[in-house]
Amino acid sequence: MSMVGFPLLLIPLAIYNIIVFLMPGVSFSDPLVKLTLMSGAEWPLTLSDILLALGILLLLVEIIKGARPGSKYLTDHLLSLIVFGAAAAEFLLWPRFGTSPYFLLAMLALVDFLSGIALRARRGMQVTSGAAAARREVSPPPAAARQAPQFEPEPAPAPAVPAAASVAESVLLDHPEPTHAHPDVASHAPAPEVSSPELQPGEGSPPPRDTSPH
Repeated sequence: MSMVGFPLLLIPLAIYNIIVFLMPGVSFSDPLVKLTLMSGAEWPLTLSDILLALGILLLLVEIIKGARPGSKYLTDHLLSLIVFGAAAAEFLLWPRFGTSPYFLLAMLALVDFLSGIALRARRGMQVTSGAAAARREVSPPPAAARQAPQFEPEPAPAPAVPAAASVAESVLLDHPEPTHAHPDVASHAPAPEVSSPELQPGEGSPPPRDTSPH
């Protein structure tokens, strides 16, 4: 189970308050050590420089913590706001806190609060969009699509219309064409008789008369 996160920017601010109230003779601007750089220049390192560097590193840690999903609750952002409010009040109301190093520490506390709010809002938008996409993927199809397709009944077959060829064939059967006499039947039919006794059909021509002299 996650617990409420401790506001890390409170550490440099608390150190500043301890030095101001418990060690009034300690100066924040006097150099503690002098470091010689590669260029040959000497860099005087003061107590205020150390507190500012510590505050910047702790702010980086706070932002990394806030970038993780579900890492900060609303109470964590409220604590960051309280830390910034207390630092701003001390800067404005107490003469010993009206210095540039303390002002910069208060600004770091403000950045911690604002970055936490921005990261939380962005994470909330991503979670909302992801949940909406998941609902679209698993949402059932609409009721109209779930219903089984309704098949229309096939129309009753229309009464068969007789084809033109069958109609013509029935007409020909009802009214047959006149048949012609077969040539063989006509040749076997009896020939009609002629009134002349010598010329009867079917008997052939009369024999020729003998005209030769006896």
